Amino acid sequence: METNKVVLYIATSLDGYIAKLDGSVEWLNDVEGDGVDNGYAAFYDTVGTVVMGRLTYDVVLELEEEFPYKGKPCYVLSRSQHLEAPHVIFTDEAVDTLIPRLKASSAGDVWLVGGGQLVQLFLEKRLIDTIHITIIPKVLGEGIELFPKGTIPSTFKLKYVQQMGQMVSLGYEV
Repeated sequence: METNKVVLYIATSLDGYIAKLDGSVEWLNDVEGDGVDNGYAAFYDTVGTVVMGRLTYDVVLELEEEFPYKGKPCYVLSRSQHLEAPHVIFTDEAVDTLIPRLKASSAGDVWLVGGGQLVQLFLEKRLIDTIHITIIPKVLGEGIELFPKGTIPSTFKLKYVQQMGQMVSLGYEV
């Protein structure tokens, strides 16, 4: 029986940024792809649980009229006050215990949505199984890094490369 995986599925600029300094990601919206969602719907169908950091959660709330992950359990990792919010569970539980528990109980893969600080922590704790990075052909010059300074050196095994219009998607096994 195949077990659920923890998957980092994320887009980055050509120079390695996942968002502008203010957290905005509108620069993702005007890039030519080969389809409406470039494989997102197929990926999302494999997801059983969503995990993100508090800053990413705040950006998602600003971007979307309706919370986009409301059909799945969504955990927001936060060290600050845990507010009540529909569709999400705020937690400060250590990722060492939370993620294995979610992986075991999820109805599909656990999607690490972001952001950079969580990517760094998950790599350090060896909690990511698969990485899917879509490279957007833009240089932002500055912003929030996919792999912030201090991220542990890591080597991944390339599983696939897919061109989608002007973008390229890379899949790695960790």
